[in-house]
This record gives sequence, C-alpha cells and structure tokens, in this order.
Amino acid sequence: MQNVITQAEAKMKQTIEAVRSEFAGVRTGRATPTLLDRVRVSYYGTDVPINQVANISIPESRLIVIAPWDKTTIPAIEKAILTSDLNLTPMSDGQVVRITIPALTEERRQELGKVVQRMAEDGRIAVRNIRRDANNALEQMEKKSEVSEDEMHRGKQQVQEVTDDYVSQIDELAQAKVDEIMEI
Repeated sequence: MQNVITQAEAKMKQTIEAVRSEFAGVRTGRATPTLLDRVRVSYYGTDVPINQVANISIPESRLIVIAPWDKTTIPAIEKAILTSDLNLTPMSDGQVVRITIPALTEERRQELGKVVQRMAEDGRIAVRNIRRDANNALEQMEKKSEVSEDEMHRGKQQVQEVTDDYVSQIDELAQAKVDEIMEI
C-alpha cells in the first residue's frame, strides 16, 4: 500500500517540475535565458536547443545576447527565434544576436495570466489523474485481499493529503507567475 502512495507522490513531483518548466517559458516583461529553452536551431541538419550552440547572457533587464560558438549559425539562430511562438525579433551584428524584450501591454499581461492559469489547471488535472490511478490501485489491492478495507481507506486518505499538497504547490507557482507577469 505504501508503495502505491510513494509512486503517486513521485509522479506528482514530476508533474510539478513539468508545470514549473512550462511557466518558465511564459514571457514576462523581463529577459531570462529560460525564454529560449524551447527554441531549437537547425545545426548541420540536426535540431538542437539554442543553448547547445551559443552562450546566452542577460546584460540588461530587457536584453538577451546570444553569442554563438560558430558564427556561421547566426542566420539559423535568427530564423529559429523568428519562427518560434515567442514573437521576438532578433538583431545581428555578425558576431552576436541581440533580442530586445518589449514591455508588455496591460491587455497582453492579462492574456498571459490566463495562459498561466490554463497551464496550472492542466497541472492540477494531471495530479488528480495520478490520485485516481492510485485510488484504483488501492481498490484493486483490497479486492485481491492484499489489504483490509480500513487500510484501503487510510491509503486513500493519505493519497488525498498528498494530492492536496501538490495542488496547493501548483496554485502557489501559478500565483507567483501571474504576479511576475502583472509586475510593471
């Protein structure tokens, strides 16, 4: 029975990490290297993450500087950024690529807040699905007489407590991200 609870908790931790990485990809008014995590550059016929072909730095709060190790990849880096869903425009001087992060309008901030809330809801749904699977496993154990009915109910209660904890963590992450987006 404890094994089922431990597995469910491990899966919920993975869900939290997935939600956290999704939130990192949401653009705020500030420049962060994680904005480019999902950008993949065509490098000698292979799509690779941008951080594997260049050094990414943040010299100012609204500027990202990408210094490729191989200067011939600059056009591919520019193309990858332009075709991404980030709505950013790269500028190149032949040595480095600069991306200026524009300030977000109030309307765009609210849209991004809604996007974050949808991502958080997807995370909560994933956690609840893990809870359902754990509860089903406990019920199967009870049917096979591996645990008593009381133990099954105690197990379900423990699974619910773990679920509540992880759902509240997702809520806290979402609120922090929304606050960051709304910050001017």
